[in-house]
Amino acid sequence: MRVLFLGTGTSHGVPVIGCGCSVCRSADPHDRRMRSSILIESSSASCVIDTGCEFRIQALRAGITHLDGVLYTHPHADHLMGLDDLRVFSSGGRFPIYGMKSTLDTIRRIFPYAFSSLPYKGAPQLEAVEVEEGGRFQIGDIVFTLIPVMHGMMRIAGYRFGSTAYLTDVSDILWDENKERLSGVRTLIIGALRDRPHWSHFTFDGAIGAARMIGAEKVYFTHINHETGYSDIQRRFAPYAESAYDGLEIEVDL
Repeated sequence: MRVLFLGTGTSHGVPVIGCGCSVCRSADPHDRRMRSSILIESSSASCVIDTGCEFRIQALRAGITHLDGVLYTHPHADHLMGLDDLRVFSSGGRFPIYGMKSTLDTIRRIFPYAFSSLPYKGAPQLEAVEVEEGGRFQIGDIVFTLIPVMHGMMRIAGYRFGSTAYLTDVSDILWDENKERLSGVRTLIIGALRDRPHWSHFTFDGAIGAARMIGAEKVYFTHINHETGYSDIQRRFAPYAESAYDGLEIEVDL
């Protein structure tokens, strides 16, 4: 099963508008980060987690021509506002999107036309599939488990598929609740914003601590801001943990 990182940046993206720091001015292409999202492909399914502001650009760059569904972690703009571009995947009928009830309620409020019983021609036609915390669902041959985590004071969704977990925008993995759900995770994709503490995101060290608790064998940082460059992250944390970057492909177990 293939995982392609469509974007690995924080809500600002990197470079940040108007910023002249060394990372924003970096010539290293690994330091150019769109909003965080991944594409997951197996032999029978293709799906995306989150559709941020640059989803159209990401999809074109990745050559995406078909999707079987989109999973949402939470309804913040940098994870949601490319939703309208799902219209190309719903021409044959209602296109499924998955997430927690609170997230889907917000999506229905922001994009009511995408769920109308009298759809506007050319608008996306979506089906909201609510998933309970800890709930399992299947897209093609991929079985997902919704992993509840904390993003500051907000309870959001992470997802496990096979021996891989995707936990972005996380400040607490709720270990007591998720110990069994995360048991056996070997590859962990986890949000790590920066070195300085943040009230709603892990630091690099915080993400490493969560990975050690889970027992992950390999860690990829995502949702990274402009305070730390790719090469510095690699120097400090590889080979156990690496900085994901836009366009990185990895193979994981189904």
